[in-house]
Amino acid sequence: MPLPPAGSGRERPLRPKDVRLDATDRAILRALADDARISNKELADRVGIAQSTCLARVRALRADGVIRGFHADIDPRALGHDLEAMIAIRLQPHARGSLTEHVAGLSARPEVLDVYFVAGANDFLLHVATASTDALRAFVADHLNRDPAIAGTETNLIFEHTRAAGRMGRS
Repeated sequence: MPLPPAGSGRERPLRPKDVRLDATDRAILRALADDARISNKELADRVGIAQSTCLARVRALRADGVIRGFHADIDPRALGHDLEAMIAIRLQPHARGSLTEHVAGLSARPEVLDVYFVAGANDFLLHVATASTDALRAFVADHLNRDPAIAGTETNLIFEHTRAAGRMGRS
């Protein structure tokens, strides 16, 4: 879910409108999850509706926040980032009042692919990609561990990442 703009005073994520999805909407979402580059004509043919209806439904799904965007899924290794890791972050108790600012700062770092706000012993999980173990160590030691708002970190290396078949839109 997207977070509100930094400094907006809202600490809770924004949510899509309360939308009821019918079988046609779900078929559109499944097809787009398989191939977001599909043309409107192909999508309409696959789902079995008119092109104008298909276009209107996709626009409505975007406006309602169900479809958050279309993007390229780039392999970090293609950019020389051969090492991926998940880093658990615990914030200092006094720092928990400014979660939006922490998310903005963390997600702005070039090493960070994703930021997850989680429940449990940790406050965030970061999915990061770096060129080497030295670069990962520098990110953790020189950036994260020097931040006075961060109480601690735990790093887990990712040996392999396989995208699950049960992605949203396919259920």
